[in-house]
Amino acid sequence: MNTDTARAAILAQIRARQGRPAAQHDMEAADVEVDIGRHVRGPQPAIADLVAEFSTQAQALQTSVARVATVQDVPATVATYLREQGLPLHGVAWDTLAAYPWAAAGMTLEYRPPRDEDKLGITGCFCAVAETGSLVLASSPATPASTHLLPETHIAVVPASRIVPALEDAYALLRTELGELPRALSTVSGPSRTGDIEQTIVLGAHGPYRVHVVIVDAH
Repeated sequence: MNTDTARAAILAQIRARQGRPAAQHDMEAADVEVDIGRHVRGPQPAIADLVAEFSTQAQALQTSVARVATVQDVPATVATYLREQGLPLHGVAWDTLAAYPWAAAGMTLEYRPPRDEDKLGITGCFCAVAETGSLVLASSPATPASTHLLPETHIAVVPASRIVPALEDAYALLRTELGELPRALSTVSGPSRTGDIEQTIVLGAHGPYRVHVVIVDAH
């Protein structure tokens, strides 16, 4: 049984226990779509330069940012960052980044989900949000969510063309391009952190200690 079939079966059982026929569910779903279509967005700030605003907000969240001209420049920039931080030049990455010239930059990557010993995860992103400096990542077989959740260092490759003004724009793009939400959708706003103990912020509490973004002008 695939994921979609299993989910449909579970929801059908819930509706049956509630005494709600499938036809009622279909009507409710249609009403939701109508309501989404009627929704009026509230006031939002005008952003003149999406890349500059994203960079400013990301850095405020302790995400470091670099910018390159083309994807061919990404590996060398990533390698420079890792060397400056005293970090190893090997890790795991999404399949979607396999064509980049990593070996020429002295890096060794495996294209698989991370394991406990993997300290570096390199991903792309579905899009990025200028207003909040956040990354939006949608999971798929080629883009596992664990790559940006498990390793201590998360590096994200962000095409400048995929930076949108606000989170509302990100969700609109999801509906337009994907049609439905993926199995896992993550909004990453800087390194993982917690302030549970004496209100002292600690990084890397339940995810990466550091997040580094490479913005690509021409993708």
